[in-house]
Amino acid sequence: MAQLLWTLIVICFVLWLVGWLLFHLIGWSIHILLVVAIILLILNLMRRRGRSA
Repeated sequence: MAQLLWTLIVICFVLWLVGWLLFHLIGWSIHILLVVAIILLILNLMRRRGRSA
C-alpha cells in the first residue's frame, strides 16, 4: 500500500511539473503570436494607405 501511495505522489508531481512547464511555454508563444499579429496589422494598414493616396 505504501508503494502505491508513493507511485501516486510521483505521478502527480510529474503531471504538475509538465503542466507548469507547458503553461510557461504556451504563455510565451501566445505573446510572440500577438506581437506578430500586431506587426502584420500595422503593415497591412500602411499598405492600404499607400495605395489610396
